[in-house]
This record gives sequence, C-alpha cells and structure tokens, in this order.
Amino acid sequence: MGKLKLVVLAGVAAFCFAISAPKATAQIAVQIGPPPVCPYGYFDYPPYDCAPYGYYGPEWFINGLFIGAGPWYHGPSHFWGHVNNHFDHFDGFHGNYPHRGQHWSEGRPGRVSNFHGNEMRDGHGHSNLGAAHEHGGHPR
Repeated sequence: MGKLKLVVLAGVAAFCFAISAPKATAQIAVQIGPPPVCPYGYFDYPPYDCAPYGYYGPEWFINGLFIGAGPWYHGPSHFWGHVNNHFDHFDGFHGNYPHRGQHWSEGRPGRVSNFHGNEMRDGHGHSNLGAAHEHGGHPR
C-alpha cells in the first residue's frame, strides 16, 4: 500500500508542477535583406544563388530588370513564367554560375537568344511539374 501512495503522490506532484510551469512563447524574427544582385536573376529557393544566362525566359524581365523571385518577387499576381531547368544544378547542370554583383557577360538580361523553356515557375518556388517537394532545399 505504501508504494501505491508514493506513486499517486508523485503523480499529483508532477501534475501540479506541469500546470504551474510558465508557458514558453516562441518569437521568430526573419530579416531577409536586399535581393541578391545577379546579372540574369537568382533562383527562387534558398540560398538564392545567381541563375545562369538562359535559365529565365524574357517574361521575367521588364526593361532588362529581373522582376524578382522568392521573398523579393515583385511581379504581377498569378504570374507564371518560363524557365529552362536544364540550367539548374538540381537538374544536372554542371556549368558555371555568375557571382553576386557580377555584370552580365553573355546576352542582355531578358533577351535570351534561342530561349527554350521547359518548365513554368511562379516566382515563389512553385513549379508546374507537379506537387511541390523538397529536393535538398529545392521546392518542386
């Protein structure tokens, strides 16, 4: 009988301790900062690396200026634009990517010669290739 009293007393003490503990509140602050400065735009998923010439189609540029992607997207609502995902390292591209702050060296932004898009993206990390899934941080 003594063991049962001890178990009940421990249970009551644990219950009283649980209801008297202060509630923890989480506070998350995310500071995004300015968009990456990339000559041909940047990918719409973290870490927002610079996209190479030929990844984005002409509708992603207004007067040669990239309309943005990810948290810095500032294009029209319900926008879907063409991309050529063969220039994405998640899809097997092994070429060089421009660096942040680099000036364009190939064609002018928004004037990709012989552009061949094979996917539509919305600027927020969503693709028309089916349900979104995580691929090493790359939403699809």
